[in-house]
Amino acid sequence: MEQRVLGRTGRKVSVVGLGTWQLGADWGDVREEDALAVLDAAVEAGVTFFDTADVYGDGRSEQLIGRYLRDRPDAGIFVATKMGRRLEQMAENYVLDNFRAWNDRSRANLGVDTLDLVQLHCPPTAVYSSDAVYDALDTLVEEQRIAAYAVSVETCEEALTAIARPGTASVQIILNPFRLKPLEAVLPAAAEAGVGIIARVPLASGLLSGKYTKDTVFPADDHRTYNRHGESFDQGETFSGVDFATGLEAAAEFAALAPEGATPAQTALRWIIQQPGVTSVIPGARSVDQARANAAAAALAPLPQATLDAVTDLYDRQIRAQVHGRW
Repeated sequence: MEQRVLGRTGRKVSVVGLGTWQLGADWGDVREEDALAVLDAAVEAGVTFFDTADVYGDGRSEQLIGRYLRDRPDAGIFVATKMGRRLEQMAENYVLDNFRAWNDRSRANLGVDTLDLVQLHCPPTAVYSSDAVYDALDTLVEEQRIAAYAVSVETCEEALTAIARPGTASVQIILNPFRLKPLEAVLPAAAEAGVGIIARVPLASGLLSGKYTKDTVFPADDHRTYNRHGESFDQGETFSGVDFATGLEAAAEFAALAPEGATPAQTALRWIIQQPGVTSVIPGARSVDQARANAAAAALAPLPQATLDAVTDLYDRQIRAQVHGRW
């Protein structure tokens, strides 16, 4: 699989990575043996980049990855984790002592001395502008607790603020055919600054797979049930902020754009991969087959300009009014 340099880390990662929120919590239950099988299938398909967080399953996702790394020390996996959601979301909680405590927990969960990359986990907007926060992050690098730091953001403005900081290695942002705003300023600014872009929520919480209907019912412990209106965290994390009915209609139109031999999900991933400035896209997977199919998107031929134009037209007609001004 193609490898790209992840911004200022200087390390190469696969263009299709693996998001592991699903393996921790909030998407229904996943058995440990099934989670480990997903990790193994992704690696065998060429994935070298896992994205996780210290709060996914209260550390379960990190622990599963740590177990996998112990069993496969030769796999060459780059692990990006996140921190900041273990306390109430107030800017004053983003201080060095808390960072050290969170890092210690993640290092224990993952079984490593130095974390490859730690991302601030969509903190309050004021955090991205705090000199003290970046000083603390620089201290973690000096102490060799982390090799590099980055941010995960909700809005384009937050991304641009973080990109302007010289120590920011990468920015994780929602980017998919239903969220085009990052193409306008964020991706060009990141490319100019040498900052990596990690594209999350690439399938709009599964909408872009084309598998759902108006009769689909998600489990009660799935965020696609309990966070449709932002009840528990930012609404943009669920279906990319698009209401379910509109998303279903748009997803059906998007599915018709899939080239022969490719699924709608693979088409969405291929669209993201070929956006200038993107380093890696991190779809999640709950099964071995999903992990393999996602990785296979990297081998698809680039989408033709006519398809790219059709995606933009679809966004402008169906989606833009709901999301463009919010994030």
